[in-house]
Amino acid sequence: MRQAEHLFSLGVVSVSGESSARTRIRDAALERFGRDGVNRVTVRAIAADAGVSPALVVHHFGSKRARRVGRGQEGARIMKALIVTHGTRGDVQPYVALAHALREAGHDVLLGAPEGSASLAQPYGVPFAPLSDDLNDMDDPEVRRAIETNYRGLRGKLTAVRLMARAKAELRMVYDEIAAVPADDVDIVVHPINSPVRHLAEKLGVPAVAVGLQPGWVPTRSFPSPMIPFGIPKALNRTSYRVNGLVLRALVASGARWRTETLGLPRRPHQNDALRAPDGRPVTMLQAFSEHILPTPVEYPSWTHTTGFWFLPATQGWTPSERLSTFLDAGDPPVHIGFGSMAGTEPARVGRIVTDAARLAGVRAVLVTGWGGIDALIDTDRVLILDQAPHDWLFPRMAAIVHHGGGGTTAAALASGRPQVVCPFVADQPYWGRRTKASGVAPEPLPQRRLTAENLADAIRRATTDTAMSARAAELGTRIRDENGVRNAVALLERLVPAAGRGSDRA
Repeated sequence: MRQAEHLFSLGVVSVSGESSARTRIRDAALERFGRDGVNRVTVRAIAADAGVSPALVVHHFGSKRARRVGRGQEGARIMKALIVTHGTRGDVQPYVALAHALREAGHDVLLGAPEGSASLAQPYGVPFAPLSDDLNDMDDPEVRRAIETNYRGLRGKLTAVRLMARAKAELRMVYDEIAAVPADDVDIVVHPINSPVRHLAEKLGVPAVAVGLQPGWVPTRSFPSPMIPFGIPKALNRTSYRVNGLVLRALVASGARWRTETLGLPRRPHQNDALRAPDGRPVTMLQAFSEHILPTPVEYPSWTHTTGFWFLPATQGWTPSERLSTFLDAGDPPVHIGFGSMAGTEPARVGRIVTDAARLAGVRAVLVTGWGGIDALIDTDRVLILDQAPHDWLFPRMAAIVHHGGGGTTAAALASGRPQVVCPFVADQPYWGRRTKASGVAPEPLPQRRLTAENLADAIRRATTDTAMSARAAELGTRIRDENGVRNAVALLERLVPAAGRGSDRA
């Protein structure tokens, strides 16, 4: 049975058009399935959301059939999404969250991401296509220096040029791996805004949806480009995004030869304009962060959707080690200190700074060494050293969270409702440091190059003793958690792919 005929048989669409009640029931069911998962939804809950009686739900769909609308069962799935991303854990995890949410809503998903991030997807059963992760090599001394200095000065700029040239060949290999991912029956492609994966969607003849994990890709008059580290007149806000546009165009243009040589697509006007679809209209853009952390009021174009952060649910079966449980129970809540995948040239020096800072601030601390940015010594009665722990479990149990300002870590810290101290290295991290300060949940950010035991201790004391900051962090945490960004993203994707065009029998 073809997909359209399948939908007619379900009563989801009719030849003369859907009745308003049937439409409300269907939309309420899909929203509930996306939010709560199919198995947890009752006919009574769907009826309440749709503003109808449970009997009317059963009349239109039947109790079991209504649930199958959400699962995409009875012979045809609803939609298959190909999600492709790259980068470190913080770059990949939001896409895993989206893939999981789509599966919970009854859709098929394939996630292409660096091989080293497969462990993120595995606990959630997300189908995974591994890509080369050579670009994530943090052991290269030149990469470490670049991260530590944020490409400052002439030497930093020359380093950036060398790294970009070296990455070009590695990126081409990744793009070719993406092109080899089985995708003949895909209905939609989701990708980072700064990636040329949009060309693959054009090759497949399906919609492409761009994703931004941080502000700065879409110009707005509401605030200046996050790349501008100083204040400018409001009249220049939109103009300040021109630099971002040039960077974005260069990143997408890195796939120009891949487009023609591997995908076999001809050159066309605006092919390197990431904000324009092949037909010349604006792209659909999902911004996977919260408006609550942005300056207000915020105005974006209608094709840009700020959904809220994309969080993974807590993994089932994870339990803290006995060491961690014992440490947490032994005294006041400690301070988390960790810099994720960021690794400078002197991790031992950083280890001494953070342990001395905890001592000077008079706090207990959990030091999370991550990818080697902190080289600490041994546990003491005041300091516990961990390789890693789930942020959603650990952060709410902390007195404050000291971190590098990566987008994923910032999101988890915001959702935890705890005060923060941001010590940024590079890229968007200084921006998140400024926004947490402006939002009242963190003191002034401390760039890594200026980090000392004394100024870090002062910031920790402020974060752990300022009652107004603590109250603001708790309030903002509640608002962040209530957004449910992945549910909003799933609903947008479902609206973008017309029901009658979904499925492997697409004409």
